[in-house]
Amino acid sequence: MKNILRPLCAALAAACVLSGCATRPAAPLEINLVALNDFHGHLEAGKFNYTSARDGKSATIQAGGIPAIAAALQAWRHEDKDLLFVGAGDLIGASPAMSSMWADEPSITALNMMGMRVSSVGNHEFDQGRHELLRQQNGGCASPRPEKACKLSLDFSGARFTYLAANVLDSATGKPFLPAYRIEEAKGVKLAFIGAVLKDTASVVMASGIAGLSFVDEADAINKTLAEVKAKGATVFVVLIHEGGSTEEAFDQPDCGKLKGPIVGIARRLDPALRLIISGHTHKGFQCKVDGRVITQAEMGGHVLSRIALKIDPETRTLRDIAVRNVVMKQGEYPADEAVAAYLKSVKARSDATLARPVARVAAKSVTRKANAAGETALGDLIADAVLAATREQGARIAFMNVGGMRKDLDVGENLVSTYGQAQIVLPFANTLVLMDMTGAQIRALLEQQWTRPDVDADRRVLQVSRGFSYQWNDELPPGQKVLAGSMKLDGVPLDEARTYRIVANNFLAEGGDNFHLFAQAANKMNTQIRDIDAFVAHLVKSDRAGTPAGSAAPAMRIERVK
Repeated sequence: MKNILRPLCAALAAACVLSGCATRPAAPLEINLVALNDFHGHLEAGKFNYTSARDGKSATIQAGGIPAIAAALQAWRHEDKDLLFVGAGDLIGASPAMSSMWADEPSITALNMMGMRVSSVGNHEFDQGRHELLRQQNGGCASPRPEKACKLSLDFSGARFTYLAANVLDSATGKPFLPAYRIEEAKGVKLAFIGAVLKDTASVVMASGIAGLSFVDEADAINKTLAEVKAKGATVFVVLIHEGGSTEEAFDQPDCGKLKGPIVGIARRLDPALRLIISGHTHKGFQCKVDGRVITQAEMGGHVLSRIALKIDPETRTLRDIAVRNVVMKQGEYPADEAVAAYLKSVKARSDATLARPVARVAAKSVTRKANAAGETALGDLIADAVLAATREQGARIAFMNVGGMRKDLDVGENLVSTYGQAQIVLPFANTLVLMDMTGAQIRALLEQQWTRPDVDADRRVLQVSRGFSYQWNDELPPGQKVLAGSMKLDGVPLDEARTYRIVANNFLAEGGDNFHLFAQAANKMNTQIRDIDAFVAHLVKSDRAGTPAGSAAPAMRIERVK
């Protein structure tokens, strides 16, 4: 009977093909991505406040940290061994002390251990300059931070993942400073990851560190790269871009539709073949759709990861559909990745002796970055006072501090004693202090720049100022005239616009950072080589020893908004 049925079945199959009878379409291939952005060296878990769209409930938990991230990745790779772990920039820089004290080498090593494949570069990857970024990528110990580099391990080998930046060009060659793209293959499909960083990077990093580089339009550079990856056989395309937006919707709201910000305009100018955009920079969680494109971002600090499932046509190898789910990295959710957990334990043991060292008593259990109506913060007051105290003997009269340079509140808890680690996380960049001369008229123009700089969030607008300096401003007055005439005072005496004053700020501001270009025009600059964190700690210690612990729970009202 079997011998009779075999030719009959073959004949029926042939007849079906010839007659065009319907056949069931092949099931799509599924390729899984996991995306991380703005990790900022958060090796340990941190506080995460969130409201979930899934149940509408709010919660505050300890989330993230490399043990939780590694455990999740390990579990998800058991579901799909071809899973690709990718990033959208700021993986390092502005990091907690446990990473920054070792030149962020522990964070690079941890990401290697967790199998990251590729990431766009972020603006914070340029914090220590182009040469240090290349060291982080390629390894080695020749660093502008010799006191930190290769101190945790004597043979730092660099990132095994590839940093991408299609829109960062070497001015000498006109070619990308870093690779523009990387092609990965999974399940027989070639995926091209194209990277970019915000075109305004030059305004948020030190000019000296990026000399010889130009940052061009993101969409133009990405579109230009698309033709090249197509020619190399890629059929699925993913944009990794360190630029973002925000929405009032929950971080896990499916297909959110109220996204705003620079990433929306960029997305609308991209080639239609670019349907998935993994973003960063704004530290916001969202999973949105804009004109048929999916744009996703996963908060910051490793609190959330984006799980992305791509449905691929098995015949054409092209993208059919995209599904995104932002997932909170809860502690103990998955079985531990023992190797990563052991690595964190070893780094922590090496670091604790320094980080746990008590520094000084502080006057408030939390000195915060929360601004009052005038834009002044208690932490800004404290840092500006510390900077002034460190340079007063060298002639400084007024100190300025940028809000963006203060990365965390000074939280010391009920015992009111700050550790070195708690202080260091406030000022993780290790900027140096620069003395310079400005006239009263220039200082007034500098203050007016607070309201004329492009694309600056209101909460990052106002410079923090030191004790003894004060002024008033009126938001109803036109740009360039908001500082009230005669209100700028130093030790109670009105500033003379024709007189020269010795001021001090960190080297980032001194080079015109944060679009405060007036600093760059100041005269008689001298870099003291005093690090801001050293000045900060010294001020805390000196104040405590004098019996007047520094810091306050509220701003000192040096800046007054009259309307």
